[in-house]
Amino acid sequence: MTLRVDGLSVAFDGVSVLDGVDLEVAEGEVLVLLGPSGCGKSTLLRAIAGLERPSAGRILWGDRDLTDVATHERGFGLMFQDHALFPHRDVAGNVEFGLRVAGMPADQRTHRVARALQMVGLEGFGGRRVDTLSGGEAQRVALARSVAAGPRLLMLDEPFGSLDRVLRERLTEDLGVLLRRLGQAVVHVTHDHDEAFALADRIAVLGDGRILRNGGPADVWADPGTVHAAECLGHENLVVLDGSGCCPLGRLGDGPGTVLVRGDRLTVDLVPVAGGPVAEVLGTTIRGGRTVVALDLGGLRLRAWSDGSPSIGDRVGVSVADGGVVPLSR
Repeated sequence: MTLRVDGLSVAFDGVSVLDGVDLEVAEGEVLVLLGPSGCGKSTLLRAIAGLERPSAGRILWGDRDLTDVATHERGFGLMFQDHALFPHRDVAGNVEFGLRVAGMPADQRTHRVARALQMVGLEGFGGRRVDTLSGGEAQRVALARSVAAGPRLLMLDEPFGSLDRVLRERLTEDLGVLLRRLGQAVVHVTHDHDEAFALADRIAVLGDGRILRNGGPADVWADPGTVHAAECLGHENLVVLDGSGCCPLGRLGDGPGTVLVRGDRLTVDLVPVAGGPVAEVLGTTIRGGRTVVALDLGGLRLRAWSDGSPSIGDRVGVSVADGGVVPLSR
């Protein structure tokens, strides 16, 4: 089965939040909705879940139109960023809450809860009070509650937004393994591009209430399409060209506009080539075992990968390899 969002629009007090969104999520696919705060990501999830009424468009599961179907009849699971755990219930009580409301027999609830806790790595935690849990453990309980009911679509709204970077990276890796094990349709919302690339089978970049780019992680990284999408995806070298298509790197286009200069296609030469662009090294960092160099080229700030180890203040040559310049639209 496939989730299909067809021309979905949502407005609040006459102000458009979503404007004609089209989206599909196939069974077993992890789709990551990526975009900054306030761009409409959570509103889109809430509309899919039936918590927000669209002003236009449809939400379908397979051939069935769910636009007017009640939230509890859609068979979707939604996990919020703030966990929303019940402090007066233990871990098992939180996980089984939705099952109890649905009228599932006690023996089945017990089995479902145990299985869900095992899936998220909390086996044996059923009797723990939720106020004794760490932030990561509470996040896992919320996830267990979402998957316990066996939703046909799982939606995760910034599940790691309140956690520190180290814990978020560890849980992101664990979540990726879990989602592949579940093998169901997933929509995961985040503003963190590293998280998006770690989890996604497909990334949809949201901006101004519309999907600006939608495709596989490698495709959207190589060709973001718009300035906004490039920024959301973590690209840094967004270069404005003058009327003749030039910048301190040379002629990179046929006219004015903005291009992406991919850092992985930008070469740093410790010995500058005669007549070529020369930049000053502003700083270096290590990412993934490789050196990333911050450069100043005639007032143009760039970041590039380097196999060498330049020092701050060095004058180095800079060149762009084939395929390193990607035109962007506004």
